[in-house]
Parts: sequence; structure tokens; C-alpha cells
Amino acid sequence: MRKGIEQRIASLLKDTKTQKQLLQVHAFYIKTCSSHNRFLQAKLLGTLVSLPTPIDLHYARALFDSFPLRDTFIWNTMIRAYLYAQNPQHSVTLYFQMLLHHDEHVSVDSFSLSLVFQACGRLLDWEKGTKIHTHVLKLGFAPDLFVQTALIEMYAKCGHLDYACKVLDSMEEPDLVSYNVLLVEYVRIGEIKMAHQLFNRMPQRDLVSWNTIIHGYASLGDVGTAHKLSHTDVEHRQQSNEALKLFHEMQVANVVPDRVTMLSVLSVCASLGALGMGKMVHEYIERNEIGIDMKLGTSLLDMYAKCGDIDNALRMFELLDHKDVFTWSVMIMGLANHGFGEQALACFSKMITEGIKPNDVTFIGLLSACSHSGLVDKGWVCFKSMSCLYGFSPQIEHYGCMVDILGRAGLLEEARELIRTMPFAPDAIVWRAFLGACKIHKNVDLAQEATLNLLELEPHIDGNYLLLSNIYSQAKKWDRVVMLRRSMKCSNIQRVPGSSSVEVDNTVYEFVSGDKSHPKSLEIYEMLEEVLDRIQCAGYEPLTTSTVQDVDEQEKQNALATHSEKLAIAYGLLTTPPGSPIRIFKNLRVCEDCHLSIKFISKVYQRKIIVRDRNRFHHFYGGSCSCRDYW
Repeated sequence: MRKGIEQRIASLLKDTKTQKQLLQVHAFYIKTCSSHNRFLQAKLLGTLVSLPTPIDLHYARALFDSFPLRDTFIWNTMIRAYLYAQNPQHSVTLYFQMLLHHDEHVSVDSFSLSLVFQACGRLLDWEKGTKIHTHVLKLGFAPDLFVQTALIEMYAKCGHLDYACKVLDSMEEPDLVSYNVLLVEYVRIGEIKMAHQLFNRMPQRDLVSWNTIIHGYASLGDVGTAHKLSHTDVEHRQQSNEALKLFHEMQVANVVPDRVTMLSVLSVCASLGALGMGKMVHEYIERNEIGIDMKLGTSLLDMYAKCGDIDNALRMFELLDHKDVFTWSVMIMGLANHGFGEQALACFSKMITEGIKPNDVTFIGLLSACSHSGLVDKGWVCFKSMSCLYGFSPQIEHYGCMVDILGRAGLLEEARELIRTMPFAPDAIVWRAFLGACKIHKNVDLAQEATLNLLELEPHIDGNYLLLSNIYSQAKKWDRVVMLRRSMKCSNIQRVPGSSSVEVDNTVYEFVSGDKSHPKSLEIYEMLEEVLDRIQCAGYEPLTTSTVQDVDEQEKQNALATHSEKLAIAYGLLTTPPGSPIRIFKNLRVCEDCHLSIKFISKVYQRKIIVRDRNRFHHFYGGSCSCRDYW
């Protein structure tokens, strides 16, 4: 009869899905089993630890302590419970207690060692990890594949990559898991070159291997939203291109991509502005019936928004059945970067109506929307509502957005006062926003103050010097321009050249000012000459005041004529069907002359031209721009 009861309890434990059910089974066990059954005790604790709900550590430990005889499995289960409950310190403590209870029923095994090495890795406790490594050698587990893999992970997490590599190299036949563990850790700490070297020497690769290396390059190449493009653009693009190359190699190797792969590749497309590739990925997802969940859907709409296709971003947003705060925030930020401030505010209102609580990122999107659309009063309302209505204390990023709103609107003194009274020391982003506003409104004195503060924080960033240089050149203070350039030269600060890219037939082509490296360079310059002739006939006159060189008028015009965005547009006109949109991505802020000339090009050639610069998107059509010359 007792055997039947025990079998019944084991069956009930197998079907247990919740802690409430487990408590009922536990009560039945106490009531019916007068003698202690080690197998059922282990099943009780093991079931508790394996429940899909968060582990009740107090209950688990009470169970563990109630068992008079605990074997290795029970000790390991409790160590695992602490590890899964994000309490690795207790896992390590319990491991050492287990050593003190060593007898015929309790002995450390490979699972014990694997768990405790994971705990040491999470704690970054290299000293305890190396101490336990001596236990491995003493107890004869050195050749154990399970233990060796855990050792690799522990040493890598603790930053001792040399030790991790030594363990891998000492393994007679390291398996795929061992390689993947080290690969994941290389990527996690940003050692992408070492990760790629390891990837190349792997005897075999699975989906995890490919996803890990692609994610590594994708995360390094992600420059974030359009207004955060930085002076390291070239490196970012190289990393992104490498991710796409690996994605292609993965397909050639007949490894089927999954949702994780798609998320990485979509982030790369967003970073590069590769709309054609992004659309191909979307088609692949639908063709292979990869379910578009909230995370993948959010990634798709982010890709469309960052690639300049805000209409498809909105369509994707409407198609999603479930949207969390991140989905809403991405949509708001997308509308903001495209200059659709009122739509971004309306999207926020709908989000609140649907009961979604905003977060810090949501408000960065809202404030950016107000900045790009000149909505000063609404910007103040959003800023103040953070603390008054939603319980957020504005962070330095939000103050930076507010400084940008005031500065762009010409309220430089108000912006300066906000910087002076903000509860944080202003960072480089705040001062750069203020300096940019000084350039727009040609205020040399405040620009000099902003630059002094900015150079204290970022003395080696070329863009900070160039902003002030542009302000001096606008004011025709050529002597100060010369002094500033000498200062850059003495400090060995290299100017990052402006570059523009255009996507044609799913390939991204990049141009710099005066570029003649393209195989079709002759045709591009012939087209550019035609473009300039036609827009000049339509009334375009070069804005030579936007140049920073003290040269004669003709030389200024010549320099402006071959700016990178004009070359990219000329190539787009050459290679894309008449009437189709042209999308340009520039790493710096578009200059006033190019902005003016693109308005004329859009009218003369009847093309929609979408330009993403480091601040925002500009939609040119019929001779006007969506920014209404407010940027």
C-alpha cells in the first residue's frame, strides 16, 4: 500500500505546475508517508526549483533543512535553486557546506562543480573560482567536459581570458558548447576581434555560434537613433557591414536563421539605413512564417523608421496586436526624428489612453519631437509632466533635450539659465546642443563659452572644434578660424570627413566630398553638372556663407558643388527609376547650401528625397522640406 502511495505522490509531482499544487502534494506526502523517502524528498525539491514561477527560496530552504539525510542530488538542487534565483553567493556558501558533509551519501560531482563555477562567474569571484579549480584537480574532474566548459565561462566572466583559453586549449576534444561559451563571453565584453578569431577556428558551428558572432558585430555597429550619430561612424559602418557579410555566409552554410538572427540583422539594416535589405529580411520572415511577436515587430518598425520609411513603420505599428512601452517609445522616437512632432504627441496621448505607463526613453522621444518641430510650450509641458504626473525625475538627457528645444527656438538666455540651474553638472551632450543653437542663431559670445566647457569634457572630439569654426566663419572672423585649426593641429585632432551613402539595388554606396573613387565617377560628375545647371536655371544660388574657408567666391562654389550628399544624389538619379524616392544618409549635419540645393533638386526632378543627417530626417518634395527650414 505504501509503495502505491509513493507512486501516486511521484505521479502528482510530475503533473505539478504551480507552487499551490506543490504545497498540496507536500501536505499529502507529510500525511501519508511516515518514513522519510529520499527519492520523494529529492522530487519535491526538484519540482519546486523547476516551476515556471519565481523560486520561493524561503520554502525551498525550509524543505532542504527538513531532510535528515541529504544526498548529492539534493545538495545540487539547492545550490541550483540559489543560482536560478539570482543569489549566487548562497550557492557558493552551500557548496563549501556540502564539502563539510562529505560521506558515503554526499560527494561533489561534476554538476556540483559546474553550478559553483557559474556562481563564481556571476559574482566575478576569481579567487574562489581558482580555489575550487584546485578541487577539480584534487578530485580528478580535470578531464570532465562539463566541468571544463563551466571553468571556461567562469574565467572569461571574471576577465581572465588567458586562463579561459588555456582551459579550452587543454581539452582533448572540446565540443561545440565549450567553443560557444567562450565565444559568447568574448562578444559580451566587446572583444569582437578575438571572438571572430575563435569563430574562424571552430571545427563546427551551429545556430548559436552564428547568432552570437552576428549579434556581436550588430551591437558594435548600432549607432542608435539618427540624432546620436558620432565621430566613430566609419567604425560603426564597418562593423555593421561585417554583420551582413556573416549573415550571408550563414545562409551559404545552410544554417537556417531564427528570430534571434532576424533581430540582429534588422538592427544592422537600421544602423546602415539599408532599407532594401531590411525589406528583404521582412519578406524572409513572412515567407518562412517566423511569427512576428512584439519584440520582432518593434524591431521591424524601428528599422523602417530609421531607414526613412516612416509610412511602413506606422503600418507595422498598427499591425501589432500587442504593444509595450518600448514599442510605443520606438514609434514616438521615429515620428520625432522625421519631424512629425504633433503626430508624436498624439501617439503619446493614445499610449496613455491605452494604459501604458511611459518611461525615460518615451520622454526623450517626446522632447525630441518638440525640439524638431519648434514646439517650445508643449516641450515645457512634457518636461514638467514627468515629475508632476508620472513620478519621474528628469535626467540629464531630458535636460539636454530641453536645452535643445529652447536653443533652436532662439531662446539662448533661457537655455543658458536652464543649464546653470539644472541639478546635474552639464555633460558634453548638453553643451553641444547649446553650441549647435549658438551656431543656428550666430551668437559668437555664448558659443565661445559653450566651447570652453565642451572642450574640458571632450578635448579630442573634432566636431566640437568644427562647430565653433563654423560660427567664426559665419561671422567672418577668419583669424579665429585659423587659430582654432592650429589648436586642432597641435592637439593632433583629425577631422572626420563628411560622408553620405545611398542604397541602390540592396547595396550601400558611400561618398565623401570631392570623391572620385567610384567606378562610375565620370558619369556621376556629368550628372552632377547637369543637376547644378538645371537647379540654377530654376533659381538656385549657392550659399557660400556656409563654407568655412577664406577663399574667393568661385572656389567656395566649387567646394560646395561636390559635397558628399550632392554626389550621392547624383548617383541616385543615375541609377534609380524616374519618380522613385532617393534616400541619403549623412554622418554629419547637412549644410545650409546642400539643404537649399536638395529642395530645388526635388522640384526640378520631381523626386522625393529623404535625407537622414546626424540630427533628424528631412523629407524633400516639390521644392520644400518637412523641417520647414527649422533644424
